Amino acid sequence: MSSDAIEARVIGRAGRIHLNRPKALNALDHAMALALEAALDAFAADPAVGLVVITAEGERAFCAGGDVAALWHAGRAGDVATSQAFWRDEYRMNAKIAEFPKPIVAFMQGFVMGGGVGIGGHAGLRIVGTTTQVAMPETGIGLVPDVGGSWLLSRAPGRLGEYYGLTGARMSGAEAILAGFADRLIPEADWPALIARLEATGEIAGLPDPEAGPAPDAGPEPVDAPAIAAHRAVIDRIFALPDLPAILAALAAEPGDFAAATLATLSRQSPLSMATTLALVRQVRGTDIRTALDAEFRVTSRAVADSDFLEGVRAQLIDKDRKPRWRHPGASAVGTAEVAALLAPLTVAPIDFGAPAPAAGGR
Repeated sequence: MSSDAIEARVIGRAGRIHLNRPKALNALDHAMALALEAALDAFAADPAVGLVVITAEGERAFCAGGDVAALWHAGRAGDVATSQAFWRDEYRMNAKIAEFPKPIVAFMQGFVMGGGVGIGGHAGLRIVGTTTQVAMPETGIGLVPDVGGSWLLSRAPGRLGEYYGLTGARMSGAEAILAGFADRLIPEADWPALIARLEATGEIAGLPDPEAGPAPDAGPEPVDAPAIAAHRAVIDRIFALPDLPAILAALAAEPGDFAAATLATLSRQSPLSMATTLALVRQVRGTDIRTALDAEFRVTSRAVADSDFLEGVRAQLIDKDRKPRWRHPGASAVGTAEVAALLAPLTVAPIDFGAPAPAAGGR
């Protein structure tokens, strides 16, 4: 399936994928996911392609998420298969990026959320800029971090994964690097020259190495420490607690503006989604991308019928009243059996990932 919103071509020695849906903040729909996967398959098989570069049109967003409005309309009509097909195909594409046999370099400006993390967050080298804001905001629409986001969260230092997964808080470029969602912060003004170098050489050499200093012409290196670093001790202590009610109680008892603001954020999210996210991130910790995507698919396959997804999308994206009526009044009302049921094995067809790549160049 093709999509006008995905431009794919070979320039020099680079396979170029460009998201071109700027009016929709490059939100990813089903056709785009399939077109992106087809481009990856073609580039993998092309010996003239040394690496892949992924970029996006517009200053506001690399990709602000998945286009869930269509899934909402289908779900409201009782159509569960449409959302399951979309997530199955999207997650297969996410795995291909993570396991790609050639280097992938993603340049991520502006909003990088949900489905955008699934594209850029699994690349071998993830470049962010001064405008970048990364987030997995799914608990605010009654879902869980997916597209392999649960796996990235599980690998974050300390308990940043639980914190970002439950709150959906936005990360600056520097914070995304700290949390393991990005590798290098390079000012956007320097990106065209770096991309041209990649296209000309087909080699990752020449870009700043994550462990080295900047290349001589790569522009100034930011010196500010990530803002979230000041709160790591509180995050690591509280978000290590065994369940959601304990985390909320600890935040309520913790002095300071950060704990109060975090508690206020969590009070707006879906209790069922937060409890499931907490279990999901901990379940996939220490596994691999495919295991995480399979676990996420168990939840999202049931999202239309058995979660707060339809109500969350209605409140945030359809009616935009920002007043979701969640299934549960609070965290204590969410039963462990409900969470276990969402994460239980499926009876629908699983994701067919195919054979693993022989030499992965991604995460």
